[in-house]
Amino acid sequence: MIIRAILPVLLCSACFAANIPAGVELHVRLQSKVASNASKPGDAVSSVIIAPVVVDGAVALHAGVRLHGEVKFAKLSKGPEDRATLEIVFNRMEDSTGQHVKIQSRVSEVDNARESVDEQGRINGIIASQTISARMDQGIGRVAQRSSGLAGFLGLVKGAVLKEADADIVYEPGVEMNVTLTAPVEWKGTGAGPNLVPIADTGALNRLVNSQPYQTRAEKPPKPSDITNLMLIGTEEEIREAFKAAGWFTAAALNSLSALETFRAIAESRGYNEAPMSILLLADQKAAMDFQKQNNTFAMRHHLRVWRRPDTFQGKPVWVVAATHDIGIELSPEQRTFIHKIDSNIDRERAKVVSDLLFTGKVRSLALVQRPDVPRETKNATGDTVVTDAAMAVLVF
Repeated sequence: MIIRAILPVLLCSACFAANIPAGVELHVRLQSKVASNASKPGDAVSSVIIAPVVVDGAVALHAGVRLHGEVKFAKLSKGPEDRATLEIVFNRMEDSTGQHVKIQSRVSEVDNARESVDEQGRINGIIASQTISARMDQGIGRVAQRSSGLAGFLGLVKGAVLKEADADIVYEPGVEMNVTLTAPVEWKGTGAGPNLVPIADTGALNRLVNSQPYQTRAEKPPKPSDITNLMLIGTEEEIREAFKAAGWFTAAALNSLSALETFRAIAESRGYNEAPMSILLLADQKAAMDFQKQNNTFAMRHHLRVWRRPDTFQGKPVWVVAATHDIGIELSPEQRTFIHKIDSNIDRERAKVVSDLLFTGKVRSLALVQRPDVPRETKNATGDTVVTDAAMAVLVF
């Protein structure tokens, strides 16, 4: 993921010749489907870099550079105790003119994935017998030793609600991952950064940003929660179109149907693209929009809430955003439901949102505005620590 240091250098345009050292991470989005139960060694795999790569404070690679490689190894899951495995190797970078440069790399992380990646870059799947769905089957099996009739009934009920977990590794185009260079790269390719227009009245923008409420509040129970970290300036239609183009989904309403689908996603160890979000208030108002990006597990997601503010800037509506990255779930005794745990450094999620929206080409201007009155460390409503540099990223559409 890109970090906050990238924001000040995003206005750079042309790429320059650069020595990119080993250890640098490239954040890429798959353009090919890969699967442990369908892909074969030698199958071509392509992806695209979606966040600028910064070396020594300057952009060495702009978003849009393509990576090409192949499936090195693929093994499907042969049973409930067997892990699927998949290995992808990217060995070439391609610039906008079609020029190729050889690279050595390994996959180091798959974003929001239930699978793990080992030090050699091999992706290891889940064990199906350890999922909640499978453990329910195991429990029904124990009941059958005492009452076959009851076990049969429970099995019918369970089968009507839940599917068996699919332990194979299936990544559709759009899945994102980190690729780490394992050897230096002499990059002489071409490329260009986003075509951004500077914001003329920075004084007015600074006053606007620093006049906004900065901490949300949970509705139930009423506790201080997320810190706002982005401002969007544009129409609702422009914002929705940008997030759709970036591969983000809107959240389902909190109701019995979405609660059931949430339970199913957790039990079946899979994703839920429209998973509901808890209600947070900003200045006593509910969010007007919300967006999220998952992969194949309910436990992890990029997500944010958007509040309409009464202000305008240069004739456009103003919206304030609180974005955080869910990295796990736990059962809350207080709320008697599953709650997400977040990455405490919310600046990383701010940078993720910025890079995703810039990559769509729909952002006209970008700024990073300091907020001296915002606390650098606090807690959210579920007790997670929240750490930030307190700046707000402003994107104009």
